[in-house]
Amino acid sequence: VPLRSPEPEPHLRGPEGHPTVYLLDAATDLEVRMLERWLRRRLGAPPETCRITSSRRGRGGDPEALEARLAAGDDPYLIPVRVVWLAPKKRGRRRVGWSDFFKPGDPRDPWRIRATLIKTFKPSRVRMIAAPGASASQLATDYETSGEIDGLASFVTRRAWLALEREERKLRGNRFKIPRFVPEAILSRREFVDQIEDFAARASLDPSATAQRAEKYLREIAATHSPYVIDLIAGAIRALYSQGYGGIYYDPAEVEQVAALEAEYPVAFLPSHRSNMDRLSLQFMLWENDLPPNHTAGGINLNFFPVGPLIRRTGVFFIRRSFRDNHLYKIVLRAYLDYLIEKRFPLEWYMEGGRSRTGKLLPPRLGLLNYVVDSQRRGKADDIKLVPVSIAYDHIHDVPDYAREAAGKGKERESFGWLVRKVRSLRRRHGNIYIRFGDPVSVADVVGSIPPGEEVSLELQKLAFEVMYRIGRVTPITPTALVSIVLLAARGEARTVAQLGEECARIGRFIEDRNLPTTVDLNVADPGFLAYQLEVLAEHGNVSSHEAAGRRVFWLDDEQMIRVSYYRNMVVHFFVPRAIAEVAFTALADTGERDPDLVHHHMLELRDLLKFEFYFPERDQFLKEAFAEIEIDVPDWRGVLGRAGPLAVLAKMGPPMAHWALLPFLDAYQVVGDELADLHEPFEEKEFLRACLARARMYRIEGQLISGESASQVLFKTALSLAHNRDLIDDAPDVAERRAAFAAAIRAARERAALGL
Repeated sequence: VPLRSPEPEPHLRGPEGHPTVYLLDAATDLEVRMLERWLRRRLGAPPETCRITSSRRGRGGDPEALEARLAAGDDPYLIPVRVVWLAPKKRGRRRVGWSDFFKPGDPRDPWRIRATLIKTFKPSRVRMIAAPGASASQLATDYETSGEIDGLASFVTRRAWLALEREERKLRGNRFKIPRFVPEAILSRREFVDQIEDFAARASLDPSATAQRAEKYLREIAATHSPYVIDLIAGAIRALYSQGYGGIYYDPAEVEQVAALEAEYPVAFLPSHRSNMDRLSLQFMLWENDLPPNHTAGGINLNFFPVGPLIRRTGVFFIRRSFRDNHLYKIVLRAYLDYLIEKRFPLEWYMEGGRSRTGKLLPPRLGLLNYVVDSQRRGKADDIKLVPVSIAYDHIHDVPDYAREAAGKGKERESFGWLVRKVRSLRRRHGNIYIRFGDPVSVADVVGSIPPGEEVSLELQKLAFEVMYRIGRVTPITPTALVSIVLLAARGEARTVAQLGEECARIGRFIEDRNLPTTVDLNVADPGFLAYQLEVLAEHGNVSSHEAAGRRVFWLDDEQMIRVSYYRNMVVHFFVPRAIAEVAFTALADTGERDPDLVHHHMLELRDLLKFEFYFPERDQFLKEAFAEIEIDVPDWRGVLGRAGPLAVLAKMGPPMAHWALLPFLDAYQVVGDELADLHEPFEEKEFLRACLARARMYRIEGQLISGESASQVLFKTALSLAHNRDLIDDAPDVAERRAAFAAAIRAARERAALGL
């Protein structure tokens, strides 16, 4: 951030009629002498000073002297002052780089010898700042209403730190808006202490031991931001992604809107989760635009050396995978989130839980959202804005792992060796990374009218689904996704560049007519553009090719179909309403009906069948959007339906899409439906999924599955979610008949979707 000069003598003099005491936030004796000398020069007289605990080191100072001064009765005016050590200038910006890593200590927090050298030879890197002051009586009043229990001196010290942090950010920038000593601040709150004591009493536990365990949980959870590490990791992220990615692209206007939102509300960033690069990409984008680092929820499985200590210092807070019955842990986590929301520190987590193994957005997990909504309802903030974030990639280095997991192999355990292998896998062309922000969702608008204590589970689901839906709407279509669609539409069969180009052009017109978001201009008319996309896919092992007799063809084997389907699935939701309409009109053609209301019926029926697969808007909104979609190609579709029948509507709609947008999912559902229909033993999920994989391979050999991508354990699990929803898992007197009906309904939809082949 370019250096900004502070206004002359800001906040340095107190009001007339009050003695003025300067609170020295100093980490060393050298800083004490520097501040006192500066004050004497500015004031023209020796100042009255009191050294407080250092905000950088968490020690030092003279709390007893401060307590005595506050109790003196003359109501002094307290002005906090601090020495700011700026980083060296590099390319016009003051920041820490990896060259500083090999020098002793943090240049923004130098120890005595280095501080003396900087002061003597680099005085431009030293600033003295003062923050707005307050009278002792006002601070005492604020303390009485604060709910803190550590004593007035500790309260005044923390207020001084906060005021100085605000002033210091004018020099350093907003990217270093970070909390300090969070556990200490939370542990000093009467509300938190009362909750711990109440829990101990109800559970018949020793209060002291319970408080110690709560503190242990708090320190296990809390992020410990370090400006030094934030700068270093930003440089490391740039070096990491540039091994394979050309850049991180975003709309500066969207970033400005997010910055304005953060200035007014507590904000929670809710990104899609498709790659291990997601958090790094968003973190770097925020750092690059001088925005505060997010407090990002991470699984405790990532807290291994050296990753855990590093990412904790960049803002990751760790949460245990399971704490359902640990009520003390819940109290601590709630208090931590309350603190961040009250102080308006931005949050970030992935509502999908883990990374998507299919490319589609996963069903949301409501745990953290529930805590955040509860915090807002308990008055910790007037409103909280949920910001949908789509992070998309031309190519994802994790896709081969996802394909192996889809085939039934276990997830690789995170470790240092795993990290090294992941870094190495970046060393090839991966294209670019794209960050898009959806319109924010207001928590207060959805739950604000519901009194505290009342159930809000439906509203929670509404919030989560709205966020995920908005993520989908801003996810851009990449060239890789477009090429993947046409390769899969060909069922993996060999095609030349020219043949693939014709199909790309058709889908490109569909995208253009609907003004769907794209990463770049999809120049499908240029054979070189398409050939390049195929070459990169081949470089990653995601497509096979052969050249002979002056011709070159490209095709997919079964594993490559699973890999390539990942890129199609990232954007397939844009094509699903159209594909559902095709199936609905095909259903009418089967019976010869021409009633538009039956189109509604069949579309809603299929929407219900796929409700765990895609994020659909409400039923009426879904029909409205789907019909608007049809009207782009068939403006008078109801009239055409009445006059000429459903086949005429289908003909005017153009080339079918259901066979590549829906059929792969229906194929997987068919496998699950048939396996359930034949199930005579008690249900056991792992064994059932293995049986589904075996059945899928047999169907593929027999030609009943159109592609290898449907033989996916991940898709089977989603189909099982639907089966659970319809009570088809547990034994019941009529479950066999209902399972058979379920399999038959899927088969009917599947056969209609396959007519485009």
